[in-house]
Amino acid sequence: MRLALYQVDAFTNQRFRGNAAAVVPLASWLDDALMLQIAQENNLSETAFLLELAPGHYHIRWFSPLTEIDFCGHATLASAYVIFMLQPELPEIRFSTGAVGDLTVSRTGDWLQMSFPKRLALPVSEVPPALLQGLGAAPLQVLRSDQAWFAIYADAATVVALTPDMQQLKQLGPWDVVVTAPGAGFVPAGQDVEHQASQYDFIGRYFWPANGGDEDPVTGSIHAGLAPYWAGHLGKNQLLAYQASTRGGVLRLEISGERVLVSGQVVLYLKGEIEVG
Repeated sequence: MRLALYQVDAFTNQRFRGNAAAVVPLASWLDDALMLQIAQENNLSETAFLLELAPGHYHIRWFSPLTEIDFCGHATLASAYVIFMLQPELPEIRFSTGAVGDLTVSRTGDWLQMSFPKRLALPVSEVPPALLQGLGAAPLQVLRSDQAWFAIYADAATVVALTPDMQQLKQLGPWDVVVTAPGAGFVPAGQDVEHQASQYDFIGRYFWPANGGDEDPVTGSIHAGLAPYWAGHLGKNQLLAYQASTRGGVLRLEISGERVLVSGQVVLYLKGEIEVG
């Protein structure tokens, strides 16, 4: 059986940056074990599988090389890019998911805007030792959402300098770990200081050794929790964020009632066919 496969770089306008995702449109669902094998063979943060339910309406599922994932932003962005490329007449795309309800994606110029439910992170009364030992540098505050532990730091330099112990963080599964700080003074490596300094409201990094890999290049889903947190602390509903992995990625964010609008750009890297079954 031959299946189409697309690989795109999400949350970037530069090839080989952002977060790479594979997108596999299907005529019917494959066996779960086979979808996991395809994701393992692709060896990317996520592979998205799409099943069309009606014009512009798809069921989407996401697999990391380790397991099926409840919610993935960058592979949703990648999937919408592929669908809009194949069906440019569509005004909007709706994705049905198992864990987070329906997600919609629309076009705003050369950016794609996703509508996510808020996934708030709340303070915790007890911080697991594995989190503190795994991060090495003590955070100012620790919270937790349904998806991850949130470690809040005072400055971007501390976040960028972290060298986590992944064996410690792996013990925190099924939760992942996001570290974040204000973006003041932050400049991505290789970019012009005068042009870039302080343009980002906040930065973050994301570690998920229990569910996918050591560090995720750009994590759209976690910004459904990061955006409300920083909107409250900074007193603004529109934010610009940077995920400070080695590949790096830019996200435009907006709080809209109980939804978080997460926007990004996408660059196509590959389109082809795979042989399975």
